Amino acid sequence: MIDTSYTYATGKRKTAVARVWIKSGTGGMTVNGVDADNYFERMTTRMIARQSLELLELIDGYEVRATVAGGGHSAQAEAVRNGVAKALTAEDPERRRALKRAGYLTRDARKKERKKYGQPGARKRFQYSKR
Repeated sequence: MIDTSYTYATGKRKTAVARVWIKSGTGGMTVNGVDADNYFERMTTRMIARQSLELLELIDGYEVRATVAGGGHSAQAEAVRNGVAKALTAEDPERRRALKRAGYLTRDARKKERKKYGQPGARKRFQYSKR
């Protein structure tokens, strides 16, 4: 059975995709079934994941549940931030202005450029020799 008390949104960054559900509650955050403090080892990634809630001073007002796949921990944290911002906006459109101004609603589309065939890397070329 689907719990309708949750608000859902999808956040993305590089190749990381975060499915985020929020509801008003005690302020806990779980990522892939693990507490966010245990899932994100670095302090910076923990901070990034919570930024959209901290901006609106709702850190203790919402319970966040997220499942993340793809990318590294840094990209996953930014995907969670994007998803939480989208869910908060879906719940109350008045929040959109502050979140948009902070840049949390914009999907950062930068990805690693693919390696081209016949070359050593994405941009690197073999050394040119006239003779």
